[in-house]
Amino acid sequence: MSLQLTILGCHSATPRVNAFPTSQYLEINNQHFLIDCGEGTQRQMRKYKVGFSKIDHIFISHLHGDHFYGLVGLLSTYGILSREKEMHIYGPKGIKNATLQMLKVSESHAKFNMIFHELSSKESELIFEDDKVSVRTIPLNHRVYTNGYLFTEKEKARKLHMDNISNYVEIDRADYLNIKAGKDVILPTGEIVPNSELTISPKKALSYAFCSDTSYKPDIIPIIKNVNLLYHEATFLADREDLAKKTKHSTSKQAAQIAKDAEVGQLVVGHYSGRYKDISLFQKEAKEIFENTELAEPGKVFKV
Repeated sequence: MSLQLTILGCHSATPRVNAFPTSQYLEINNQHFLIDCGEGTQRQMRKYKVGFSKIDHIFISHLHGDHFYGLVGLLSTYGILSREKEMHIYGPKGIKNATLQMLKVSESHAKFNMIFHELSSKESELIFEDDKVSVRTIPLNHRVYTNGYLFTEKEKARKLHMDNISNYVEIDRADYLNIKAGKDVILPTGEIVPNSELTISPKKALSYAFCSDTSYKPDIIPIIKNVNLLYHEATFLADREDLAKKTKHSTSKQAAQIAKDAEVGQLVVGHYSGRYKDISLFQKEAKEIFENTELAEPGKVFKV
């Protein structure tokens, strides 16, 4: 099992020469997801060698332009590339109409099937699940309806401890599936051999939490508790907490407090306001509360 996050864009509001709005590429347990799609996303995908064909699921946090306006262009490009596989798109109610209308009036070549999963619940809900990964929403508090997303690997089956199994001639190969599924073995004598003796625990499932634009919201902590990697927006430094509150964003210290209270493995901050020329200040400030803090930067890769 593995987790790798590539930052495609991590700045707020408007694209600039060397600053791209929010977009991320997540590889988790051999699944591939695109998270948010600000302007310039597909350019960044090409720059950082993200495989277009690998993505079948796109998650949009909210319908502000710096998180969403690159979607229509990307879908149109998929059409030009003659994509045939269906694409699943998750986002707030309204995303389907907005996207399809733009593709329609532009007479886009996108003919592949697009399946929209429109979200409206203010409670955390399971929105995707297969045999490798599950995805839940993280309800956030922004100026418009917004969700973060929690990606969690599915735990693999326990591994057979063959050295210990060989001590019991009564155990047959036909028992292996039940043992891997966690069942104890009852010998002909009635003795119970505990599963913990016959198996080896798999590696702990990895998890990633993406918390897009939001004001300080401590009630998300139970949802993201103990995640390996947390991205949390930090639009402002603590000296502009008043502005963060007014615009429903967070400061770097608030992001760090969330990380500390949730006992996460590592924090990544991003979504920097353009008013700051030195983004290292965000890391410096966050580290005062949560030491294992890194800065999001275009092209930067985080591996767990």
